[in-house]
Parts: sequence; C-alpha cells; structure tokens
Amino acid sequence: MYRILLCDDEKDIVNALKIYLHDSNYELLEAYNGKQALDIVSREEIHLILMDIMMPEMDGITAMVKIREQSNVPVILLTAKSEDSDKILGLTVGADDYITKPFNPVEVAARVKSQLRRYMQLGGGTPQSDTLKVDGIEMDDREKKVSLDGEAVLLTPTEYDILKLLMTHPGQVFSPKQIYQAIWNDQPYGSENTVAVHIRHLREKLEINPAEPRYLKVVWGQGYKIEKGRRE
Repeated sequence: MYRILLCDDEKDIVNALKIYLHDSNYELLEAYNGKQALDIVSREEIHLILMDIMMPEMDGITAMVKIREQSNVPVILLTAKSEDSDKILGLTVGADDYITKPFNPVEVAARVKSQLRRYMQLGGGTPQSDTLKVDGIEMDDREKKVSLDGEAVLLTPTEYDILKLLMTHPGQVFSPKQIYQAIWNDQPYGSENTVAVHIRHLREKLEINPAEPRYLKVVWGQGYKIEKGRRE
C-alpha cells in the first residue's frame, strides 16, 4: 500500500486527483496548504506527494524546501501554464517532476507510478551486485547509496537515476532529450530546463566548486557527461 499526499487549496482539484488515482494499492491523504502538508509528512510515512505551488498560508515552494530538510520522498508539483519560473524554482529546491494544469488523467497516473517505482527501488528494492566508482564518487546500487570521498550524499530518486545513467557510461555524452527520455520515460518536451536543474542540483551535492565541476561536465551544444575515472 502506497500512501500518497494530495495537496492543493482547491478541493475540486484534490477530488479530481482522487478519482484519477483511485487504486486499491493507494491510500490517499489530503492537505490544502503547505503547513498541513508538512504536518502530515512529519507524522506519517508518505511515499509520494502531489503539491500545488500557489497556496495560502504556505506555498508549495516553501513547503518543498522544508520537506527536503527531512525527507527525499518524491514530489510532483502541480503547476499552471503561466508558472514556468516557479516550475524551475521547484525543481531547483528538490521537486522530482511537475504536471501542468489542466491534468490529463492518464499522464497523472503514469507519472505517479513512475516516481513510486523509482522511489521504492531507491529505498532498497531489487538486490543488485553493481558498485560504480568514478574517482571519489561511489554508488552502491545494491543498497541505493551514494558517497563522495567516503561521506554519504543524500540524493532524490531523480538525481540518483541521472547519476547512475552517467556513471554507467563514463565519458559518454548524453543530450538533455536522451536523459529526459531515459529517466522520465516520456516525450522530451521542455527537457533542457528540467535536466539542467537536476544536473545543477547534483553538482551542488557532488562538486567542491559547482562552477568548476570536476565530475559532471557540460559538452556545449551536445549535453552532459561524467568524466572517466576508475570504475569498479
């Protein structure tokens, strides 16, 4: 049973999401502002959050920042078409994905399933024997853990998947569209900004100086790669 928190100040939207996500495997919890969402996250085990950006008392971006202080639970932001800058800001502070209103029910269900699958795998799903290492970065894919120079690094499921893709193919350049399709399993509309934000987040966690990265490199006009290093 997966526990999904639906957070939007418009009850009609929450009710619509409940219809779209009606599934015997889902327990759906409701919140109508960021403060209520934080309270539920602090008390309950939550596996996924769908949260609006524009809400009274506490907006979704502020709530997102506070959630990331205590949890790497996947968060899908609910946004309006006019909120492009807020989408990018949300991804910057730790959101995993966003869905634009008005919703396509099939898209909502698919994105929720995708994020849940990756989150549960990150939390210790199927055992694997692979350990990837690129110089100081080490990834234990059996336990879904990443360390930098021996120190644990907390990544969101999306960040983990992007890093794994790059570490599995050291030196290979991936375009933003290729990364988006591989990680989100979706058509790459708006992929460049979305991928760029997650790469920047990874740099902030893995690079001593994100402005002069040692590992995560941009190949201008082509995409991203992780520098070759010792791989085990």
